[in-house]
Amino acid sequence: QVQLVESGGGLVQAGGSLRLSCAASGRTISSYVMGWFRQAPGKEREFVTAIRWSDSNRYYGDSVAGRFTISRDNAKNTVYLQMTSLKPEDTAVYYCAALGLYGSRRSKDVRYWGQGTQVTVSS
Repeated sequence: QVQLVESGGGLVQAGGSLRLSCAASGRTISSYVMGWFRQAPGKEREFVTAIRWSDSNRYYGDSVAGRFTISRDNAKNTVYLQMTSLKPEDTAVYYCAALGLYGSRRSKDVRYWGQGTQVTVSS
């Protein structure tokens, strides 16, 4: 069993920055690709970014590339999402995810979800 606990959400002004954390636990956590998805009200859940534990290879969704950075601390089993140049359209609940397939951007490939953390960007 894998557990994912997000933290770091909140309210920020447009142009600002925020860092989310995802603490992962479970014996098999290293076998998954760690990622972030987000879901805004009335919209489908959207892929944000993902990273591999073993070599830090990562990939990003088009809407956040160049503004968001994913990283991981293997010693702490924690994944981070550094968000910069935030826009009102980044407002959403952000979910930490453990994917079963590197390169995937699909919710159906997520094996475990965190509970989500709200990020609100004011204009």
